[in-house]
Amino acid sequence: MAVSLGRLGFFVGEPYLAALTGEQVGAFTGQLEQAGYSGMWLGSASADFRLAEPILSATSGLVYGTGILNAWIEPAERVVASYRRLGPAYSDRVLAGIGIGHPERPDNQQYAKPYANLVAYLDTLAEIPPENLALAALGPKVLALAGKRTADAHPYSTTPEHTRQAREILGTGPLLVPEQKVLLETDPVRAREISRQSTSLLLGLANYRNNFLRLGFTEEDLADGGSDRLVDAVVPWGDPAAAAARIREHLEAGADQVAVHVLGTDNPLPIAELSEISAALAD
Repeated sequence: MAVSLGRLGFFVGEPYLAALTGEQVGAFTGQLEQAGYSGMWLGSASADFRLAEPILSATSGLVYGTGILNAWIEPAERVVASYRRLGPAYSDRVLAGIGIGHPERPDNQQYAKPYANLVAYLDTLAEIPPENLALAALGPKVLALAGKRTADAHPYSTTPEHTRQAREILGTGPLLVPEQKVLLETDPVRAREISRQSTSLLLGLANYRNNFLRLGFTEEDLADGGSDRLVDAVVPWGDPAAAAARIREHLEAGADQVAVHVLGTDNPLPIAELSEISAALAD
């Protein structure tokens, strides 16, 4: 059965939840669903899907997605076993998002022929139906692969223009769920200072640098943690209405859901900020 998504999701790195219990995560996801969100995407996720049951059992329709499972690190057999464990009860609420990672990461020392290895990894996931798979996709080649082999493309740190291009490549069928960082900070100096902490990390990775160049940014934009133009394009800052405006841009460009990634808070489960953004989007 195909996975159904509403227009709002929440993105958080799974390692940030390591100190929380399943009960705490489950309680949050109940609040998240009530606030108008229909997906929870876990970045740097583990193949054991350790939070899937707490998230799924605490909600009635919220989708559990991994964004991503690193194909170099997470054994495909364990991903299949985790999917099998969830069983038919949750088959319409799981998206196993797969990605090839980055050659700069120290745990990706075997990085080579990323596209061929991504295809081979998908081949080993044959027991998981395509409608329960997603791909982290930035460039045209992997976006096309996502449309052919999975239900969903899940780009990270992109812009509405990338969403428009991705929708053209995918066509009308596959789902498209971009991650979107947002920052509820109205002071420009402070907002860009916080945002550059994120963009500086991205700009140290060739995959993101190349994607920004494809989108029309220059090498000057990519220097010193990113120009104001790039930082503002990657991280909309301001009040909840500013975050909602960027989400609308993605939706109008062809996204099915936007995975909202809240910066500037020490709380890994920022329900207050997420509720404000959802309310602003509804206005």
